[in-house]
Amino acid sequence: MALQTLQIGVFFLVTAFIGLITFLKCHAAKKSADHSTASENKEVFLAGGGLSWIFVAGSITLTNLSTDQLVGMNGNQMALLVWWEFAAVAGLLVLAKVFLPVYYKYQCTTTTELLERRYNDHHIRALVSTLFLLGNIFIYLPIMLYGGSLFMQTMFGVDLPIMVLAIAFAVVGAAYAILGGLRAVAISDTYSGVLLLGLGILVVFLAMKTIDFDFSGIPPERLTLIGDKDSPIPWTTLFTGMIFIQTYYWSTNQTITQRAMASPTLKEGQKGVYAAAAIRLMIVPPMIVIPGIVSYKSYGDIGDAAYGRIVGDVLPVWLSGAFAAAIAAAVLTSFNSVLNSSTALYVCDIHEKYIGKAPNVPRLNGFITLIFVVIALLLVPVYSGAASIINILQQLNGLLSMPILSCFIVGLVFKNVDSRAAITAVVFGVCLYAFFSFVWAPLHYIHMMFVTLLSCVATALLVSRFVFGKQASLAIGRNAEPHLV
Repeated sequence: MALQTLQIGVFFLVTAFIGLITFLKCHAAKKSADHSTASENKEVFLAGGGLSWIFVAGSITLTNLSTDQLVGMNGNQMALLVWWEFAAVAGLLVLAKVFLPVYYKYQCTTTTELLERRYNDHHIRALVSTLFLLGNIFIYLPIMLYGGSLFMQTMFGVDLPIMVLAIAFAVVGAAYAILGGLRAVAISDTYSGVLLLGLGILVVFLAMKTIDFDFSGIPPERLTLIGDKDSPIPWTTLFTGMIFIQTYYWSTNQTITQRAMASPTLKEGQKGVYAAAAIRLMIVPPMIVIPGIVSYKSYGDIGDAAYGRIVGDVLPVWLSGAFAAAIAAAVLTSFNSVLNSSTALYVCDIHEKYIGKAPNVPRLNGFITLIFVVIALLLVPVYSGAASIINILQQLNGLLSMPILSCFIVGLVFKNVDSRAAITAVVFGVCLYAFFSFVWAPLHYIHMMFVTLLSCVATALLVSRFVFGKQASLAIGRNAEPHLV
């Protein structure tokens, strides 16, 4: 009992310290005296354009590295899942070199603003924002709450129901998103990220030490990096849907790109993205597979409970309290990052376009955030019975990711495409992937994502030509705009 009290005491102490230094840093930041809607949007959703590359890198890293990665990927208890991280490096490079220059050129607040500019139609911006919102509210937010609560329950061995822990995460995360905006989120991300990455690597070392760095006796399929057709990642998918999944997530997803768009200059934002890519390549991969593999040898096939159990067993009590604080911070910052980006999409792309052009942004931000939190909490029980939260997350993503990505690809690569054709292709793509997911799946779901993307691009071009009478032409080439070459 005394040890558990020490563990919990360290947890609250570290959590409070991160909150304090975040508050002090935010309080010291200079804020614009301009209270126009555009200025308030930039302050709440882009940190006033004041994020240095360090905070861009830290926020991108920790926004992604949460329990859905640490718990979910280690829960598969196999090395194969490391491909998600290696492929993510490619996705970040695409963001830095291809998409980010375009976002800065158009001074975008949301990624979907780019679609309005390229298609000259705000309806397509609103449609894609709605799809992003559906994914955030019904997939990402509840999975984050569930994964974080499961980890805490497993690590501390507490009898509290998952729902009680999820409510605690939701309340604190909403407070960050409402009171501090993106600036508070990015700063707390960075400080928490240093702690999480350091302790995460320590867990890897201590876990391997428990088995004397001996991986013998573990089935070969748990250690291989070449997946067969029945594995979570067949090797052939690395050449089809994998790269496009990463492009969607890192280059068009508001939650991630919002950080890179919040720097004072393009060059500063790119530096942050490159630093995040280096972290993703050199530090993160062992953290998301090795503890799970070790736990398979030590405890057997225990699924998503693996990471919490191995951490609880290998770390000293006081350090486990600090690690729990870092994980809690990762959950909170990932959760409030998605909240903040979701509110940005709603306020900038929907509310200001269709409801009211000059809202009180801070007040509207708080109100919409609370609605999203309540919906996410109601959906937590839906995911509690999932066999693997990371696999279900990636599969559900396909319903939205490839149709949305097709909109960006067509808008950037081609010109003179009718926006109604792109909208038709998005709706078609959602229905097509739903058919592949729930009715007929001839190939692995990552392959079917690739098929869905190609089908959406082809549909947009064909509908534009034969229904709306507009012949598409390449926007990339000798006479293209400089930022598209």
